[in-house]
Amino acid sequence: MAISASELCHLAGELAAEHGFLARDYAQRAYRTLDVEGFHDRAQFWFALSILVDDVLSHGLDPDADPSIQ
Repeated sequence: MAISASELCHLAGELAAEHGFLARDYAQRAYRTLDVEGFHDRAQFWFALSILVDDVLSHGLDPDADPSIQ
């Protein structure tokens, strides 16, 4: 199942709003666990999500705006 960059940003925003900095910790834990267990594609999803959650919380990324790469 594919997820768009906009959907991923929105999910990161929801997790950040609900759990604060614990959301980043949850995502990082999921990444490490899945990577060790050999589920590398799933691990990469959680790694990307952990970065976006951190950006929402630390840098004010607007999870409802279209993402842009700079």
